[in-house]
Amino acid sequence: MLTIERDNATAVNRMMEARPILRTVAPARDVIPGMRENLLLHAGPPITWERASGPMQGAIVGALIYEGLATDWESAQALVVSGEIDLEPCHEHNAVGPMAGVTSSSMQVYVVENVTHGNLAFSNLNEGYGKVLRYGAYSDDVITKLRWMNDTMAPLLAEALAMSEDGIDMRALLAESLHMGDEGHNRNKAGSIIFTTRLAPLLTRTSAAGDVKSDILRFLGDNALSVLNPVMAACKAMADAGHGVKGSTIMTAMARNGTELGIRVSGLGDRWFTGPVGQPDGLYFPGFTAADASGDIGDSTITETAGIGAFAMAAAPAIVTFISGTPEMAVETTLRMYEITVAEHTAFTIPVLGFRGTPTGVDIRKVVDLGIRPQINTGIAHKDPGVGQVGAGLVLPPANVFEDALIAFADQYLD
Repeated sequence: MLTIERDNATAVNRMMEARPILRTVAPARDVIPGMRENLLLHAGPPITWERASGPMQGAIVGALIYEGLATDWESAQALVVSGEIDLEPCHEHNAVGPMAGVTSSSMQVYVVENVTHGNLAFSNLNEGYGKVLRYGAYSDDVITKLRWMNDTMAPLLAEALAMSEDGIDMRALLAESLHMGDEGHNRNKAGSIIFTTRLAPLLTRTSAAGDVKSDILRFLGDNALSVLNPVMAACKAMADAGHGVKGSTIMTAMARNGTELGIRVSGLGDRWFTGPVGQPDGLYFPGFTAADASGDIGDSTITETAGIGAFAMAAAPAIVTFISGTPEMAVETTLRMYEITVAEHTAFTIPVLGFRGTPTGVDIRKVVDLGIRPQINTGIAHKDPGVGQVGAGLVLPPANVFEDALIAFADQYLD
């Protein structure tokens, strides 16, 4: 007998019970399941070179140049088109990546362990704002920064984390940052400060020279998104804990590749349900307008999937200065998300709502029945490769992905 309500409760309780701990930083090829030299992971559902957006293509080119497999756009494109390089979603390898999310075999990644259920999740390192690989930039300065992050910063982060008895509890960090004005997706100022504070005493004990340690701490401290990537890996670990519950209609992944948005549902295995991405509505950096924007892109919607991000905007009214809107809109957004979710998070609470738990566990039935789609807040990439970030804003997923998933659920369970 199908017991959707019980199965949904099981899935969401597993998500909320999950305790993600940042354990280390390591090369992708050494830790990510199925990673190999000729594979590039990317954000969103599956994509081909021909259908990839400008920023996605730019990030692919940059990653191949970084790996020494290509020297320019033409040689990188030839490798991918010929089939010598494979493209696969991060989500299909227990990983996530912001914006284009492109991760290559030698890139260092955060390793997060859900100590409650034993599953691992991974995410690459955050480069900061502006002209960076994840937004499709691939110039020499972008590659130089990546090499410093990989060759200098990452090994010392791993050395520092090895000195920690228990790693960094990302659920506890997120809970604290929500009480300090973050929402965990586009506003991570408090979380990044906490993250840097947790790492600082460990980093000072590492073997590096003092100026190197200083450079790393300055880099982490100056980047208000430093914590985003381990937060995303933590949310992936939490969401994956709720995946695979037979009979559950809970969404356990929502991701965009710049061309399509895809979702996965707990009770429907690893199948993707896809539709065209939306165009974000937001605020643009000086000199740019909506005409410059790429379609929505990135795995960072794993935050909304886990109950934070746009779902927790009531905790972060100041985010509207970055994505547009008003503080009242931020609160209204969170209240609206309660209508399409099945639980209030037991660890993530919102002071302005009387410490009510964040809306958690999107039920695709409610989305279709009420016509309320999950809200996303997001960075905006330039539509052309090589430019980078041009703004930030709000966007909605296409309605058909929830409708298609619900039809598939009915076909699988109600025949």
